[in-house]
Amino acid sequence: MWTPLVLVLVTSWRAFAQVPLPEPPFLPQNASAGASPSSAGIPNAQWSSLLGNLLYFYEAQRSGKLPSTNRVKWRNDSALTDGQDVKLDLTGGLYDAGDYIKCTFPLSFTVMSICWGATDFGKGYDLANQTPYLDDMLRWSLDWLIKAHAANNTLFVQVANEEVDNAYWGGDRNIPLPRPSYQINDTSPGTDAAAGTAAAFAACSNLYANRIFSNSYSGPATLQNATYAATLLEHAQQLFTFATGASGGHAVYQHSVPEVGKAYASSGYGDELAIAALFLSWATNSSSLYQQAQGYWQQYSLGSYDGVFNWDNKTPGLPVLFAQIAQANPSFGGNASTWQTVAEKYFDGIVYGGGPGYQTRGGLLYYKGDSDDASLNPSLNAAMLLTRYVPLASTQSRRNDYWNYAKTQVNYALGNNPMQAPYIVGANPNSPQNPHSAMASGGNNISEINTSPPQEAYVLYGGVVGGPDKYDRFFDIRADWPETEIALDYNAPMLTLAAMHVLNDTADPFYTSLKAGAYDSKKPQGMPCDAAYTDGCGGPQLSQGGKIVLGVIPGLTGLAIFSLLGWWAMVSFRREHDPLY
Repeated sequence: MWTPLVLVLVTSWRAFAQVPLPEPPFLPQNASAGASPSSAGIPNAQWSSLLGNLLYFYEAQRSGKLPSTNRVKWRNDSALTDGQDVKLDLTGGLYDAGDYIKCTFPLSFTVMSICWGATDFGKGYDLANQTPYLDDMLRWSLDWLIKAHAANNTLFVQVANEEVDNAYWGGDRNIPLPRPSYQINDTSPGTDAAAGTAAAFAACSNLYANRIFSNSYSGPATLQNATYAATLLEHAQQLFTFATGASGGHAVYQHSVPEVGKAYASSGYGDELAIAALFLSWATNSSSLYQQAQGYWQQYSLGSYDGVFNWDNKTPGLPVLFAQIAQANPSFGGNASTWQTVAEKYFDGIVYGGGPGYQTRGGLLYYKGDSDDASLNPSLNAAMLLTRYVPLASTQSRRNDYWNYAKTQVNYALGNNPMQAPYIVGANPNSPQNPHSAMASGGNNISEINTSPPQEAYVLYGGVVGGPDKYDRFFDIRADWPETEIALDYNAPMLTLAAMHVLNDTADPFYTSLKAGAYDSKKPQGMPCDAAYTDGCGGPQLSQGGKIVLGVIPGLTGLAIFSLLGWWAMVSFRREHDPLY
């Protein structure tokens, strides 16, 4: 017979229970499978497989004690003492990139983006039978963020020291200690980090509560759990109160915690305040929070920004979310057409030209500065926002043009580029072979990253790499972190895009048309030009004729300059010595 205590425990467990994982589990196929066309149809088997691989990548990035359901057999329990320096359990979570630090700010952006995408295009996860893994990935991330939110006005924003971590290259069994825990709190605030994490909790609460924006989208993935949604909402509200009302005032988080600025310095906090207020307005049916978000838009002059959407700047996503909510609930007082105008000014600058981004010769959307250290990320985030906005566009021509532009960026990332390389590890025989990952490399000699071992020990399936340089060149060098490093936020837009393609696309991903050896025939000579290597900063090599032309031009220019200098010296001499001159 059930006792009341047992009933309570069982009820509580069911309230928080995950969607059961498939048995047998989904496992990535060998890369050779990505060179074989599928039988088409919806759901498309190749898009479904890609979606599964993208989620699998997050499992490979796990920290802490791994569960019995772990699918990445070369991974081990790791960093089991995280938080002991502050007498808390901060184990778990995800390693940020190719190293072993855990960073709240980019992780929050990542899960916010994924939850937003799974709210709009969630049925793609259902069709691909990946919803259990989506749930598993989100809970692993969100449960750690709950740990990091140790008190109403306390949020741990990083675990491990950047410099110590960067000095280590090796597997997950010997991660160097100590791993200090860094926090923001009431007197040492971080408005951006607190508000950004509030946005993540609120966006994911909306997903778990099945709060759809519009029937124009497929609707949320089937992982609803009212109790978990309520827990996430509670943390979102507490963190938003902390962000807006800390006694230490408003500040970027590196002002309070300088250590975090070494890897993820924030440029401001107005965008985080606005997006947190927006997701919370939808979660709580609050018109006042919607109006508050509009106030932040004005107060921080967010409309003047026309750059990239990423972990640091959420501004380009705001007009889309403003419009989604205004259209879904006009009683909030938002003007959907006003926000359409704002969104379309930004998107027109991308699609028709006039914005700060430009297209490389190969067709990649590129932003000087932001694209230099991870070229695919701005492009894929733009494609993700464009795809989401299509149902809201004011004209049919914009719907067509936005959709087609987004598709070109996705196709570029999936192999329709001058290198004929799909920039997702393990997707195809032409995928990157040397992702910058201390875990996957199998090496332990930091001075010989590229050659020890000669071949990467483990395939980091589903990892989106940084991408090619501004000349569309990709060198596939392990130590070249701007091109080959993987990161949590790099995968986020591709997840949403892949889910959308599972829903709507009968055609295979572009890389299925690429046969083994395609990249090898295009691989550039020489070295890259980026923050890791400067050897190749002369750009693509010129033909002999081009070199002769460029040699002649400086010669003629130099002659002209020499003549002008001689004339000026003569004039100066005469002025000094001839009183009549």
